[in-house]
Formats: sequence, C-alpha cells, structure tokens
Amino acid sequence: MTKTYVTGFLRIGKERELKKITENYFKSIISEEELIAAAKELRKKHWEIQKNNNIDYISSNDFSFYDGMLDTSFLLNVIPKRYKDLPVSELEKYFAMARGYQKNDYDVKALEMKKWFNTNYHYVVPEIDEDTEFKLNGIKLFSEIDEAKSLNIDTKPVIIGPYTFLKLSKILVEGKNWYDYSDKVAELYIEILQKIESKNVSFVQIDEPGFVMDLDDISKKEIISLYNKILSKKGNNKILINTYFGDIRDIYNELQKLDIDAIGLDFVEGIKNIELIEQYGNSKLIFAGVINGKNIWRNNYENSIKILEKLNKYEYYIGTSCSLLHVPYSLENEKNMDKEYLSYLSFAVEKLGEIVDLKEIDSMGNDYINSNIYIENQKIIQNKKNNISLINSDVREKVKNVENSDFYRKNEFPIRKIVQNDYLNLPILPTTTIGSFPQTNDVRKIRKELKTGQINGETYINLIKEKIDNIIKVQEDIGLDVLVHGEYERNDMVEYFGENLSGFIFTENGWVQSYGTRGVKPPIIIGDISREKAITVDWIKYAQSKTDRIVKGMLTGPVTILNWSFPREDISNEEMSYQIALAIKDEVEDLEKAGIKIIQIDEAALREKLPLRKEDWNKLYLNWAIKSFRITCSGVENKTQIHSHFCYSEFSDIFADIDEMDADVITIEAAKSDLKMVDFISKFNYKKESGPGVYDIHSPRVPTEEEFGEIIIKMIEKIGKDKLWINPDCGLKTRGEKETYESLKNMVKVANKFRN
Repeated sequence: MTKTYVTGFLRIGKERELKKITENYFKSIISEEELIAAAKELRKKHWEIQKNNNIDYISSNDFSFYDGMLDTSFLLNVIPKRYKDLPVSELEKYFAMARGYQKNDYDVKALEMKKWFNTNYHYVVPEIDEDTEFKLNGIKLFSEIDEAKSLNIDTKPVIIGPYTFLKLSKILVEGKNWYDYSDKVAELYIEILQKIESKNVSFVQIDEPGFVMDLDDISKKEIISLYNKILSKKGNNKILINTYFGDIRDIYNELQKLDIDAIGLDFVEGIKNIELIEQYGNSKLIFAGVINGKNIWRNNYENSIKILEKLNKYEYYIGTSCSLLHVPYSLENEKNMDKEYLSYLSFAVEKLGEIVDLKEIDSMGNDYINSNIYIENQKIIQNKKNNISLINSDVREKVKNVENSDFYRKNEFPIRKIVQNDYLNLPILPTTTIGSFPQTNDVRKIRKELKTGQINGETYINLIKEKIDNIIKVQEDIGLDVLVHGEYERNDMVEYFGENLSGFIFTENGWVQSYGTRGVKPPIIIGDISREKAITVDWIKYAQSKTDRIVKGMLTGPVTILNWSFPREDISNEEMSYQIALAIKDEVEDLEKAGIKIIQIDEAALREKLPLRKEDWNKLYLNWAIKSFRITCSGVENKTQIHSHFCYSEFSDIFADIDEMDADVITIEAAKSDLKMVDFISKFNYKKESGPGVYDIHSPRVPTEEEFGEIIIKMIEKIGKDKLWINPDCGLKTRGEKETYESLKNMVKVANKFRN
C-alpha cells in the first residue's frame, strides 16, 4: 500500500519560536537547560502536526539549533582545534563554530558559510585539517529517535550522507581530496547504523543531494566503494538514499546495484529522473518527491498524478521533493491576504494535506477525475490561470522590445574610469559599507507603529529622517569616504522593492530560515512587474543633502529580487527577470537625474539559482541573468559609477560572468571565506575596481586594528592600491550598533594609515 512521507520538516516554528529561544540564550535571558527544553517542545509540536496530518514516515534529526551540516560536523567530531580549546560547554562550542567567540582572552572567528545548493539557505562549511580526529561525538541523532518514539512517532532518522558532507567540506590538508577521508567516515557511518539498529526505526534516511551534481568517473568509483563498505555492515536497517534539487543521471545505474532498500528522487527539479526509470528500470522502493518543497503554489494534482502513473510498475511512496525548510510554516498565519490569492498558495502544513490528497487520488485509479478532491484542486488551478488582473500587456510588450543596445553602457570601462576619477575625486583605498546599518528595536518599532496606525505617514517619514541624520553623522565621525543612508525605511532588501513594484503579494508571517536565527520573508511574484513611481529617490536625495561626502544610491538588482522571491510558475524566470530589470532601470536613471553620483545595484543572489550542472549554466541561466543586470544601468552617463555586491557563495567559477556584468566596482564577500576571493581576483587580473570584504559581519566579534592591517596588506599586494576599496563583507543590518561602530572605526583607522 502506498504510504506518505516528508523529507524533512522546517525548524523555525509557527511563531518563529526557534529564533526567539536561541536569541534569548545568546542574550543570557534563558539558560542552556531552558534552551534545550524549549527545543524539545518545538520538536514535539512539529512531529505531532505531521502525525495529525496522517504522514506515515516522519523525519527525526531534521531539527537543528543552527544548521544540519554543522550538526553533522559535531556528530563526526570534525571540530577544529580552536573551538575544542575554548573553556565552554559543548553547546557553546557549537555556536562558536557558527558565530565566532570573543570573550576574555579568546578571539575565534566563525566558520565559513555558503549557499546550500540552489537555495537561499546557508550552511556552515566543515573544516578538515591535520588535527581532525574522526569519531562519534554527541547523542543528538540517537536521542531524537528516542524522543520521537516516546510520542509514538514512526520516525525515519535523517543524516547528511558521507559524500555530500565530505564534498562540501573545506579540506585544509595539502594534496588531500574528499575521498582520502572516506574510509574513516565509512567506519563512523557503520557505527551510526549499529547504534540505530537496536532502535527499530522504519528507515534510515541518508541525504545525498551531492549526487544531483556533475560526477566524474573517479567520484562515482569512490562513492560506490564508500557505500559498499557502509552497506556491508548495515545489519537489519532499511536504508533510504535520498536525493533532491535535481536528477541523478550520473550515478543512477550504480545506485540501483547497491544494497539499499529505497531511493528518494526529486520529480520537481529532477526532470530526467522519470526518463532514467523508463530507460533503465528500477529495483528499489521509490520515495517519489512530487510535492514541491521549495515553492509556495498549490500543487496541480493533474501533473503529479501523471508522474505517479509512470511509476505504476514499481512500489512507491508519496512525499516532498526536498525538505520543507525552504517554505513558510502555514497559511493559518495569514489573516489579511486576499482570499483569492490565498487559495493559490500552499505552505508547509498545507503541503502535508496535499501529500495525503495525492495518496487518496492515487488509490482511486482512473476514477480520480470524478473525485471532489481532484475537481476542487483543478478549479483553483484554472481560476489562477484565468485571472486577467495578473497580466500587464504593456510590460510584456516592453520586454519583447528589448534590443541588443539595451545591454551596454555608452563606453567601455577604461574610458568611464578616467571620467569617474575626475568626477568623484575619491582618495586611494576609498572606504565604504555595503548599505544597511543595524535595524535596531526602535527602527522596528517605528515601522510597526506605522503599520498599526499608531503614527501617520508624515510622522513616520520624520522619524526615519532623524535616523538618517544620525547615521550620516556617525559615518562622517568614523571617517568613511562614501556614505549610505542606512536603509531604515526597508524591512528587507527584496521585500521592500517588491512592496513598491506591481506584481507582488506579501505574507504577514511567511518566514523562512536563511541561516541560524536569521529569517527572511520572501515576496511572492504573482503577476507582471512594473514600477509605478520612484522608490528610493527621495530618501537618497535627503541623505545626500545632509553631507558634502558622496552618498550611494542603494538598489537591489533584478536577479536577486527574482531569486529571493517565490517565483510564479506560468512564465519563465528570464521573462520575470527582464520585467524587474526594466523597472530598476527606471529607478537608476531617476537617481542619476537627482544628482546621485554612485549607484549600487546589489546582486547578492546571482549564483543562487545557477543550475547544478555546468552544461546548463549559460543556456538556462547566466545568459539572461547577466543581461538583466546590464539592462538596469545601460542608460547612465560615463561619470555615474555603478557598484554591485555579491555574497556568501562560490563565485570563482563564474567570475568571468561577473566581469561581463560590467559594473565599475564590485564588492564581494571575502573575509568569511579566508580571503580566497582576493587570490582569485588577482589571478583573474580583474581590470575594474573591487572591494573584497575585510571582515565578517555575521559574527558579533570586533576585528582588531592588527587584524585589519594584515588583511589590507594582503589585498594591496594582490589587487593593488589603485583598484581596491575597503569595506565589510556584507550589510550590517543584523549586527548591534556598538560592535558595528567599533569595527568600522578600526577598519577606517587602518585604511587611513595605509593611505597616508
């Protein structure tokens, strides 16, 4: 009989409980014991809601205080010595790896963070060095199985697979590759399976999203060798190798020969998975991921049933394409959204109901087309398709009329640079920030009071202007060369622009975890996109009126707005991106007319939706993504300097494409990833100007002047003083004011020493 499952449930909680309890622990409002108890209660709620929605196989160990890769590092004892030596509890060491630690005489940076495959979730990068001693460490995986069983939950424990863990780790031992550690890791996975065996679980789910990426012959051989070692000692455990975010064309046949009991396949993004089954057959129980775990639209049951019909020769279970970590909690939290729009949506809890609906429809055979479940679903799908209010013919015509000249500035960079040097008159090693300053409680209070009607629009504007006045003065006192207005009027760099463009709708509580306690509330693209009026011009003009120094115009680029929103499904990403680009182009040109000399168009999420297979990079993504950015600034004069910012991804392999974007200055995350980008910018011989970040803003620690000095020396040596900007890794929105100002003072002080 067909059963139901969820790959993994989200951790954030209905009311963002995870954020609240963890941040209270960071602030010493609650103890470690209270944090652990609150987390246990949160897990119970999440398990019970899945059970009450008739999900048969419910995951355990999908909960994390910060990140699943970090949890796996702890489980396998991949803990760098600098954290082991801290005189603190194991939980505090765990958080130190994620956030850094700066107390008493200890000053330890956080581990690097990167994007998790093609999502907006960040994982903490494990470090393997000469001191790494692989061994089992901690009981979280095993204790959560016991917790679930005590609640009568038929759990399948989830663990990140050995290949994905090793492949995504940073290996600091010269000459070593991931497979040099496979024997040691195989021994630990055998030990894990032996410990789990006595607990009598339904399946052990081993997540291997790494299998959907390009695999060469050496990697395939090593993967099979690794798994044969582990599976030879699997005992009575039933093993599910679970994949998601794409298809497994490179290793499908090899997995079929392994001694596993089930295979998890993504039939949403893994377009070729059905073809693989039809061409080569299948010998395993299939965990069929047909419910989209990454988007928020109601499932079209007709499409999912067509997939399941192609699997009818085989035994399969019905579930999600990936973890529900990537969608909001529930539509229950949305009280004010238009009921028509609400009917189009499905968040995590609603997706549980969709899984069970599909199970019921699947059991009906051909009679399903007469069932109320199917009829109601198709009615909603058709209502959305026929909603003419979502179509703007003028916008679609503008996109059709985009010409080749719309992708190019008036002159090449060398000519622009001469003009800009004279126009801007900046010193060498110009200092700036990425854009946002700390969003303190008083800023949130002002925004909330406007929303609830406690203050009117005029009062709100005056209060925000006071914040701008203050931050301009702070930046002048610190000595920054190029200032920003602080972005106090913005709730989020994408949501803010979505609110000021047509074609978007917004949730009240549609929070999604980005990393740790950081959540985002992505806008939803529901219709064609256009700009009805200027968005940022008045704020930037006001800030510029308060200082003789240059204030940057701050915009979010079209690709980032698209990638950090939930996209619609009825038109292509390329079409949506061009629509947004044309809207941002209008804003750029209005800022220039208002006398703004530097305009930053952030593309922080450029890499995020890069296809996981290299053969698809250009034809499916980069070609239109780069052109979208170029549309935004193609109309400005040579003297207007265009900046763009990139963060928290590997950019070295698409750096030539970043160069093609033709921004005058790029700022890019570097400090958190050990300045690897500095070396790469040097090797690439990048001709334009760049500001690799000199400190990690995701940690509350304050870098010393000596630390800044060492970093800036390296940057000058590698990049050259005439092409180098000095700035943090990213925006400062999530930091506290004291640590921010102290860090920037040290940064500017050291930059001035070098300049002088």
